[in-house]
Amino acid sequence: MSTNVVDALARVPMLQSLDRKHLEKLAKDFSERTFPAGAVVVAEGAEHGIGFFVVADGEAVASIGGTEVARLGPGSHFGEVALISDRVRTATVTAVTDLHTYVMTLWDFRSFVQGDAEVAWKLLEQLAEMLHHQSAATHTAATH
Repeated sequence: MSTNVVDALARVPMLQSLDRKHLEKLAKDFSERTFPAGAVVVAEGAEHGIGFFVVADGEAVASIGGTEVARLGPGSHFGEVALISDRVRTATVTAVTDLHTYVMTLWDFRSFVQGDAEVAWKLLEQLAEMLHHQSAATHTAATH
């Protein structure tokens, strides 16, 4: 895997507590997948997603209810919640150009985390921190 995948993983909020060594190990579990322009990579409301994607090359659009909410390009990522919880997809991602991605499945991520207690603990701490910040932001918005 090229270092750009590792660098992209380092920008994923859920993975920011992992050190470079762990990110490099995690990057090895990604596989390459290319989608032609116009292809739906993930569909809003789909019961199961295949996993977490990092865009290597190309452009995609994320939409909710048919309204564009984000443009995705090299280094962008989506579907990280699918690594922990097999949930209904909350947005549709459509390739605008040919889209080259790296993808990791839930079961590969689970194996990675279960194989290293230090990684598991760091992820728990990071998720707790993210929940704390989200809760504080919600509380602040509700009181103003």
